[in-house]
Amino acid sequence: MDGDYISRREHEEFRRSIEAEHKRLDEENSRQNHRINELEGITKQIASIALSVEKLATSMEHMQKEQASQGERLGVLEKRDGEMWRKVVGYTVTAILGILIGYLFKQVGM
Repeated sequence: MDGDYISRREHEEFRRSIEAEHKRLDEENSRQNHRINELEGITKQIASIALSVEKLATSMEHMQKEQASQGERLGVLEKRDGEMWRKVVGYTVTAILGILIGYLFKQVGM
């Protein structure tokens, strides 16, 4: 029967080693929990940045479409001014030619 039992000293040594192991595991769990919390925070930041980038891309796409539309409208306005100028020049040239032809006819006696 003596072989089935362990001494008090062996029991205390075993208990201390188990307690030390539990303490080490608790400390490791605490460190890992801290790292997990940091990673969760970083993951939230990354998700927030991704959402911001998506919104920015949508906004830029909208701005690009608006710029194209404004470019088309500006082209129409520029053409209108050019057409107006060409009409004014055309009417002026026509008037001057009319005056010259009228003057020449008057000089010829017609």
